[in-house]
Amino acid sequence: MIPAFQKDDALLRDIESAPDTNSSYSIWWLGQSGFLLKWNGYRLLLDPYLSDSLTRKYAPTKKPHTRMSELVVRPELLRNITVVTSSHNHTDHLDAETLTPVLKGNPGIQFVIPEANREFVCDRLKIESSFPVGITDGETKNVGPFAFHGIPAKHEEIEYDANGNCIYMGYVISFGSWSIYHSGDTLWFDDLVGLLKPFKVDLALLPINGRHPEREVAGNLNSREAAALGKAIGSGCVIPCHYDMFEFNSADVNEFRKEADAARIGYAVLRGGERLTR
Repeated sequence: MIPAFQKDDALLRDIESAPDTNSSYSIWWLGQSGFLLKWNGYRLLLDPYLSDSLTRKYAPTKKPHTRMSELVVRPELLRNITVVTSSHNHTDHLDAETLTPVLKGNPGIQFVIPEANREFVCDRLKIESSFPVGITDGETKNVGPFAFHGIPAKHEEIEYDANGNCIYMGYVISFGSWSIYHSGDTLWFDDLVGLLKPFKVDLALLPINGRHPEREVAGNLNSREAAALGKAIGSGCVIPCHYDMFEFNSADVNEFRKEADAARIGYAVLRGGERLTR
């Protein structure tokens, strides 16, 4: 088991003690594609997976989801969350065992999802259908102090529902003088760079576990592609994610380091529960 950089009470103390002004922001990697951002009195929780629900679900199957890294914090301990997101319906991005206690423990929280997934999300979490804020590609929604810009994600394909709403999403989130990009799960596609460059992304949160059909799961960017995408959009920094969670579907982050160094991009490799302040 890969140990967390910090977890539980130590992580919570670090969250509380981090700068809380409009002149900088802090972000913590919570594992898989989950991040917590703190800025100017607000907290944004991105695609958290903070349980062992998938490990239990797949234990008796040919595709066990054996956890590699320590859980950094129990979801019921997270407080003062302003907004939480889900980028698509896969459990490591929409986990009832994580989101139910987060929603319960944070009165006034808002929840951003792909509009296409509203019925599925509300059924899984047992919440009112009017509660989530839905978004599709090319759309902007202001939620609290954050502006969410919908970016399609290709997970294996870019897909739409019968109403033309995008099923797999990424988000560019603008706040203060910054924009960050959380890609969700995605492969590279032709229009992606053109969609992202106008936002002058300061920080890109990108998966690196790649596309391996033998794993029998939808693919993602690999390390080379994540570094190349960060370079192509002019991101000030790339944080790799979606690795070191499940043994069957991971990647060697040292390969990302090599690719990022070769591409001459800014990057930060975080350990579970580790903070970056910009």
